[in-house]
Amino acid sequence: MLDSLPLLFPSDFPAIDRRRLQTLQINLGYRCNQSCRHCHVDAGPKRSESMSEETVEAVLAFMDRHPVRTLDITGGAPEMHPEFRRLAREGRRRGAEVLDRCNLTILSEPGHEDLGAFLAEQGVRMIASLPCYLADNVDTQRGSGVFAASIAGLRQLNRLGYGVEGSGLELDLVFNPQGPTLPPAQGVLEADYRAVLGERYGIVFSRLLTITNMPIKRFGSLLQSTGQFADYMTLLKGAYRAENLDAVMCRDLISIDWQGFVFDCDFNQMLGLALERDARRLHISSLGHDALEGLRIRTAEHCYGCTAGQGSSCGGALA
Repeated sequence: MLDSLPLLFPSDFPAIDRRRLQTLQINLGYRCNQSCRHCHVDAGPKRSESMSEETVEAVLAFMDRHPVRTLDITGGAPEMHPEFRRLAREGRRRGAEVLDRCNLTILSEPGHEDLGAFLAEQGVRMIASLPCYLADNVDTQRGSGVFAASIAGLRQLNRLGYGVEGSGLELDLVFNPQGPTLPPAQGVLEADYRAVLGERYGIVFSRLLTITNMPIKRFGSLLQSTGQFADYMTLLKGAYRAENLDAVMCRDLISIDWQGFVFDCDFNQMLGLALERDARRLHISSLGHDALEGLRIRTAEHCYGCTAGQGSSCGGALA
């Protein structure tokens, strides 16, 4: 895989500072039942990195010391981790909204037959990846048969009440572009998703989130190997909007990797750009709010992906 990090420096991205912490994002590891072309984590079935039970305990201890509004659980396929259900359950018990970043196909995997029921029982908010409403496009980006398995997963979630108005169970879908382009307008695309998924498959959902592909890891390597990296960066920088700076996720979020080290966001985590104090990486086991105060967010050229056009974050478009 071609490394994008050397191409992201030097950078003229504006300096930004963090605000009060609201969201704790946890990456449980890189093992996944899929290997998607756009994956900025480079996750897949052969990855073995996995958060230890000790580090999970450190996460929960941090939440006891410093309650957060949202616990955002990601991977890989986070549901494959043996501590996923306990972490979700304990997050809810501590009063946090729990988010599961789900690839949908995991709901059909052996050993996960009761996963949907568990998520509904705990009131976990589902953030489900479905990069298109057309089978060919999804299978091209994520692998043969993924679209059909995704539709089966959505139907299962709908039967449990997810995405159904008044149920209290939120089901958000995530769109990623097929290639080196910016996402279309989120509202317009959401209407298309509702029409096609509703008419063809009887599927309902809460909202659509559009996320820009980041020029790092697997997607960054693809851009380099096809000679499109420079053009894509020109696109991102040309579409920069200063007003998006106020809403980027890193201002009130920290991302914890499978080893427990602290990052400004999931993208910086994948690049190895950890939060540091006195030239030492910060670890969740000893982290306090005071350790974050005054720390400037680490930025590079990839940050233009979050501020281009409508803007992009783990919560979809910013504008």
